[in-house]
Amino acid sequence: MIIPYRGYGTERWVRVLCRVLLTKPERDSRSARARIRGWRSFVSIPVAHAVVTVTVGGVQVSVRADRGGVVDVDLPLEVGFTPGEHTITLQVEDGEPVDAPIDIIDPDARIGLLSDIDDTVMVTSLPRPFLAAWNTFVLDERARRPVPGMAVLYERIVAAHAGLPVVYLSTGAWNVAPTLERFMGRHLYPTGTLLLTDWGPTADRLFRSGRDHKRTSLERLADGFPDIRWILVGDDGQHDEELYQAFVDSHPHNVEAVAIRQLSTPEAVFAGGRRNADVPHRGAPWVQAPNGAELADALTQIGVLPAR
Repeated sequence: MIIPYRGYGTERWVRVLCRVLLTKPERDSRSARARIRGWRSFVSIPVAHAVVTVTVGGVQVSVRADRGGVVDVDLPLEVGFTPGEHTITLQVEDGEPVDAPIDIIDPDARIGLLSDIDDTVMVTSLPRPFLAAWNTFVLDERARRPVPGMAVLYERIVAAHAGLPVVYLSTGAWNVAPTLERFMGRHLYPTGTLLLTDWGPTADRLFRSGRDHKRTSLERLADGFPDIRWILVGDDGQHDEELYQAFVDSHPHNVEAVAIRQLSTPEAVFAGGRRNADVPHRGAPWVQAPNGAELADALTQIGVLPAR
């Protein structure tokens, strides 16, 4: 079966995201997808190198999953889509076809929103060594709590810049994408594409590099949307400041502003301290505050958000 994820694209191409798993037969494929959550998502068997038939605008294309069962591929469009949400169809051999949403970005859009997830949109209040396990194996998204004011901040950004792309970038595994989507829907975060990473070892290391994942994801967005200036949102407990500063240095024309959520003292203790306090801020407007409301005020002061 296929677990579809929200993709994005332009009038000329789309980025298709999904994962292929081996599951027990179910009469209702929606019931099967509902079971793939929490720790079950990690004991489900990925189908390495599965062939997936993608139907976009009536045109069928066959693509192949990676060894983790993940499909992440850009496909050219033979029939252009208008800006907005569209649906493509995904199917594997002997599997039921499933629909996947695709956000076609308005070619006139000039601002985008990119946000980290852990400690930026949601707080788990756990030591960093246990955070990955928590995000992996906790079954219920209600066990996590949102960062105060961040959903309202993001809705204000979306309202101020019609048609902007919204992307959530995390070092979390694709296995927990459904849980994250339910969490964001429950707490009224704007709908957007999740960019997660595969779980498990690579050819040369036991665990994948989260920093490399975020770095390459930023580069891919800059290449795909060269005219968009991103509002980058993260926190001061990981490597967001360092990564964002490097992106500002290499792509200054692609950054509108950087907003850093400052962790509370207990959160900073759990996170192992504020790791990038010595990172210089240059090349773009930077704001810092402990919550979404104060970040909104700071972004209003520098003109990124209009005054209410």
